[in-house]
Amino acid sequence: MKVIICGAGQVGWQIARHLSGEKNDVTVVDNNADLVRRATDTLDVQGIAGFASYPDVLDQAGARDADMIIAATHSDEVNMVTCQVAHSVFAIPRKIARLRSQSYLTAIYSDLYRRDHMPIDVVISPEREVAEAALQRIASPAAFDTEKFLSGKAHLLGISIEEGCPVVNTPLRQLNDLFSTLRAIVVGIRRDGRLFAPEAGDQIFVGDECYIFTVNEDINRTMEIFGKEAKKQERVVIIGGGNVGLAVARSLEERTERVRAKVVERNRSIAEKAADILEKTIVLHGDGLDVSLLSEASIERADAVLCVTDDDKTNMLAAVRAKAEGCPMAIALINDPTLVPMMAPLGIDAYVNPRSTTVSSILRHVRHGKVHSVYSIGDAEAEMIEAEVLSTSPIAGRKIRDIEFPEGVLVGGVLKGDKVVKPLADTRIDDGDVVALFSLASDVPEVERLLQVSIDFF
Repeated sequence: MKVIICGAGQVGWQIARHLSGEKNDVTVVDNNADLVRRATDTLDVQGIAGFASYPDVLDQAGARDADMIIAATHSDEVNMVTCQVAHSVFAIPRKIARLRSQSYLTAIYSDLYRRDHMPIDVVISPEREVAEAALQRIASPAAFDTEKFLSGKAHLLGISIEEGCPVVNTPLRQLNDLFSTLRAIVVGIRRDGRLFAPEAGDQIFVGDECYIFTVNEDINRTMEIFGKEAKKQERVVIIGGGNVGLAVARSLEERTERVRAKVVERNRSIAEKAADILEKTIVLHGDGLDVSLLSEASIERADAVLCVTDDDKTNMLAAVRAKAEGCPMAIALINDPTLVPMMAPLGIDAYVNPRSTTVSSILRHVRHGKVHSVYSIGDAEAEMIEAEVLSTSPIAGRKIRDIEFPEGVLVGGVLKGDKVVKPLADTRIDDGDVVALFSLASDVPEVERLLQVSIDFF
């Protein structure tokens, strides 16, 4: 597949890294020659320095025979014009654009993206994706990572193993004997900085970070078995009232189960806008690092603080300050992946990475086969892929024990009709089933083959 990626920033570079590693023909375009050079020096990609919306630049990038264009520059308008030029001049069949402005995303203007208007096949909103990720972190406070799958009936949970965990030093195969009715599978373990797909004889040790796939009904029980307390979040303080903070607060207001939220915003005009939009949420104008303001927000009584300003260091400091004032859980929005190792030493419980959420959203629309969702794990170390099994797939009609999955691939769950089934050796994968597969990055191409890669389903 020939792909043009417009924008060589963090998101564009990560997408290029994924796709080039899977032997796709990738060309990166950016008006910043240094970013283009970084991409060509570190990845197996071609690079063009220039404005992505210029027809001659796209022509140099090979637009005449490209299969897809991904517009992920920092400008919404450049991304939109790039897709228009890609369609009108070069007839590129698949066009994905990242758009940040909420005005472009309002449902009443959705006709804008029709093929005879502004032909964009897929619109990705980073703010909405990040807000959804933040909400999932709040819903599973004891997990450092979480994502939903199989029509929302199952979740992938990232759980840090600590002293006192009941299943420490227990071989994974014994978990089935000890908890025979538990519909949960350990699909990945990160140990000493290395992520791997465990085998049945592997044990869980203190200090491991486990990725566990479980059905919703068993989330609380899974947490308890792995040494975590499942606690309901009823009071949340949100530091930052911009697009992300506002989206989170609005979603919390719409929930049937009441979650009391307070928003702290430093910019007066943004705070006033948030106060006008939100109906049940208290908005406080001031600095989220101010102890007196945090006290006014009743931080010591809150179940969690969510720090989502547009500055990573502010988010980290605000999270640390909130915990020092008595808040038991802190979640921070972190754009710079090099800051992630500092989370644990600072006592920050979980983080949301906009880059990872945006990359996952884009990959969902890039993958071959009938892929429903893709979640990028860690620093592009692995993916959780959800896809429908086609009748032509090599795995259709076969039992799991008979399928030659690579060593880095494990089945997390199978959706048969409307019921999630725990995958066992004799579980049969049928045409129409939806499977959730954990795959190390190096094994993703083989997973695509098993899901029957075909341009027909592109």
